[in-house]
Amino acid sequence: MTDPRLILMKAIATKKLVEAVYNGVTTLLAPHLLYERHGELFLCALNVRKAWRTDQALRLGQFKLSGLVDCTLIDERFEPLTGIVVSTPRTDDALVLAI
Repeated sequence: MTDPRLILMKAIATKKLVEAVYNGVTTLLAPHLLYERHGELFLCALNVRKAWRTDQALRLGQFKLSGLVDCTLIDERFEPLTGIVVSTPRTDDALVLAI
């Protein structure tokens, strides 16, 4: 499976991590939501490798799918973030798949 859309949809459905390159940096993502905006696909995901300050709440980042390359499904499950509403960022966004 090499299509990033399929990899990310499987990752959301099975709550598994994805390793991908975004803006030239290899990231480890816990994908929570896939949505469409103006014909483009976007991913809301927790960047697991991001260095979070202790006083900073974990939050989902937004990644344009066309910028994610070399997506690989990792055989490691993640726990979805609690206390957040998993919904599209804008009311006119179209939800594709969410946890």
